[in-house]
Amino acid sequence: MWVLIFGIAIIAFAAGFAYLCNRVYRLLPAENRLAPKYKKWLRIFTAVCAVLIFVLFFCALLGYVNAAIVVIHLTVFWLIADLIFYIVKKLSGKRLFRLSSCVAVVTSFIYLVVGFALANNVWVARYTVYTDKNVNLRVVMFADSHVGTTFSGEEFKEYVKQMQRYNPDIVVIAGDYVDDDTSRKDMIDACKALGTLKTTYGVYYAFGNHDKGYYDNSGRGYTGDDLIAELTKNGVTVLTDDIVDCGDFYVIGRNDKSEVERGGGREDIGDLVSDIDNDKYSIVINHQPTDYAAESKANVDLVLSGHTHGGQMIPIGLISDIFGLNDRVYGWEKRGNTNFIVTSGIADWAFKFKIGCVSEFVVIDVKQKT
Repeated sequence: MWVLIFGIAIIAFAAGFAYLCNRVYRLLPAENRLAPKYKKWLRIFTAVCAVLIFVLFFCALLGYVNAAIVVIHLTVFWLIADLIFYIVKKLSGKRLFRLSSCVAVVTSFIYLVVGFALANNVWVARYTVYTDKNVNLRVVMFADSHVGTTFSGEEFKEYVKQMQRYNPDIVVIAGDYVDDDTSRKDMIDACKALGTLKTTYGVYYAFGNHDKGYYDNSGRGYTGDDLIAELTKNGVTVLTDDIVDCGDFYVIGRNDKSEVERGGGREDIGDLVSDIDNDKYSIVINHQPTDYAAESKANVDLVLSGHTHGGQMIPIGLISDIFGLNDRVYGWEKRGNTNFIVTSGIADWAFKFKIGCVSEFVVIDVKQKT
């Protein structure tokens, strides 16, 4: 999915850069006092330099990926503004090119500031699911913290304190706890923060596709096994196609789908839960929401996922739906007896903006039907 998205983004960035150069070119005066015959090539050069400086500024401020996002969004809003003011011109005869340019820039700025705020602040999403089984339980779940991207390991402690205020019976971490380039210090600090949680049944974690690192781990200074050791040291139970019997319910942590791509294994959910007591409630942690049919057929009760970042930005979620890349991008769904919940994640990844969703952790109340 991300290869497709980045491919489209590169093409959109190149087209956007050219379009912005054209718009700036049109904003420049045809003449000035220093050069009465202000030559066309000089205007082109000035326009390209202005846009290039703009891009380099955002590269330095936000990184090249997010600089591309700024360019693409400014281009889209400028195109919309040009279309609207073209219609106005046809209807009224008034040429308002400079006004349309101002509207485009201001609208883009407000839109992206809101997106930055949605990504860099954390909300709480709440769900209540009902069951015929003998269990009443409060689950706090988060995913996609990608520690070190939006917040450091030290800053993560504040979000752990917020989770604690909801008095969870159990805390679930649905993968991508760290990122490919999360530093060792941030990883350790974040794990220590988890060690402060007080719950009835414990804290449970299943791997995501980034936790073990897609690339050479020498840069970040630790491996997946080191992460397991640090989590375990701080009281977190790591589940890799494992089941924990908590009395009235099970916690089942699945290996991530990416394990197969790495040459590892992932047990079929039906085989994994074949020996459990079906009278007990079952909670499955599966980072990627891509196995709904099998999980519903296995008749598990609740499946918790992340990975999608809620779509992150419009229209990524729509692209995911069109191509069937995930069974669900965000929120709650029920198939048969199985409840599925996908969180938009507590942080971001490469993008520093969220549009159409927020950063969040999730509070789920599981209640027995009366």
